[in-house]
Amino acid sequence: MMRARLTYVPLEVADQFEDFIIERDEQVLDAVKARTKDYSTLSLLKLLYQLRGNPMTFSELYSKSKIRMKKSFLNYLHLCVDYNFIKKEPRGSNMIYSITDKGHTMLNLFMQKNN
Repeated sequence: MMRARLTYVPLEVADQFEDFIIERDEQVLDAVKARTKDYSTLSLLKLLYQLRGNPMTFSELYSKSKIRMKKSFLNYLHLCVDYNFIKKEPRGSNMIYSITDKGHTMLNLFMQKNN
C-alpha cells in the first residue's frame, strides 16, 4: 500500500488534481502544504502542468514546480525527458524546457476527469 507523503503543491495544481490531496495544511505564498497520495505521479504532473502554457528555464521550472529537493526534481525532470514528455533545448546560456505532444497527452489524461 502506498503511504501518504507531505509535500508542497502549487495552489493551481492542488485545485486541478485534488484527488491526489489527502489533507491540506497551511498555505505558503502560492503553494499549499499537503499530505498527498501517489507522490510520483503528482510530481510528474507538477512539472507538466507548469510547462503547459509556455517553455521555462531550469530555474523557473524548479521554482514553480515546488519540488523542493533538487535531487528529486532532477530525477523527475530526467524521467520526463527520457519518456519524451518534456524536451530541452539550449538557448544562449540557458536550457529551455517545454512540454511535448506526448506530455500534453499525459497531462490531459489526468485533467479530463474534471471536465
